[in-house]
Amino acid sequence: MLRYTLMRLGVFAGCLVVAWGAVYSGIFPRGFGASNLFWIVLLAMVLSAPISWVVLRKERERASVQVVGRVERMKANLDANRSQEDAAEAHGQAS
Repeated sequence: MLRYTLMRLGVFAGCLVVAWGAVYSGIFPRGFGASNLFWIVLLAMVLSAPISWVVLRKERERASVQVVGRVERMKANLDANRSQEDAAEAHGQAS
């Protein structure tokens, strides 16, 4: 998951540089007054989202498999703990 996050941040950083260059070269319009930085960040986010969706598809699927595996292990551990508690309660009531 960390690898996917870092790759996503890298795509965003690249888009931020491209957006900054495009705004200052006149390809995209500048923001009004002090909002120029906000405009560039917003533009970079809009550009990076579809790029990340397509380019990082395999990495996202790999991260999803890892997360699902962790959730399944946690569920199995919880079920094992519940069954141990149930067995301890049954043993305590039988005494």
